[in-house]
Amino acid sequence: MIINPLTNDFIRIPFPDRIDAIRDAIAEEAIRAGRDPSEISLMAVTKTVPPEKVNLAIEKGITLLGENRVQEMLSKYESYRAGSHIHFIGGLQTNKVKYIVGKVEMIESVDSLRLAEEIGKRSVAAGVVTDILCEINIGGEESKGGIAPFAAEELIRQMAEIPGIHLRGLMTIPPYCEDEKVVESFFDKTHALLLDIRAKNIDNIDMDVLSMGMSHDFLSAVRHGSTVLRLGRILFGERIY
Repeated sequence: MIINPLTNDFIRIPFPDRIDAIRDAIAEEAIRAGRDPSEISLMAVTKTVPPEKVNLAIEKGITLLGENRVQEMLSKYESYRAGSHIHFIGGLQTNKVKYIVGKVEMIESVDSLRLAEEIGKRSVAAGVVTDILCEINIGGEESKGGIAPFAAEELIRQMAEIPGIHLRGLMTIPPYCEDEKVVESFFDKTHALLLDIRAKNIDNIDMDVLSMGMSHDFLSAVRHGSTVLRLGRILFGERIY
């Protein structure tokens, strides 16, 4: 695993004050990369984090929350402060879709036509349109979800035909690696894939969201076009399972 050299320094800062330090680091890295910091969203990944602590992050302006587990999300949903926006980022079974449609603004982990069709069907029934991302398995790891990069365009074209969903971009989790240049190459490939699909001008999709980068590699993701950084451990500390 790559550990960002600043990670431990961030965790030593009392919560929620470290949120400002993380924001500053993201902004500085974006500027160095010639990017506008305002185009990058900071997501608080809330797995195992009690609502009281999540609400402190919301008070500090982190209103984008990432939920990994359906049952946990449902148990905490009513406890979150007003103004929060929830993305579902974990593996999602089709039989669980009905529980989260209408409660989440985006489902980032869509990697099959069957799942996209179920989200569309449930969204139409609920009278909503659900934003989704296509999850890319950029490292070809059997242990992870996601579609292979070479198959992404065909799947995305099929998703574009489904009522009730709006495909907004891509999400990826690259392999853990000790060589930062290798991880950056995965980020670069995902960004290039997004730009390539965007250039196709496929109806009913907008390649404007690229969700990649976590606590150990988020600054690298900033340099390679990420628009959503999914941060858990660096925000809330080590998880208690």
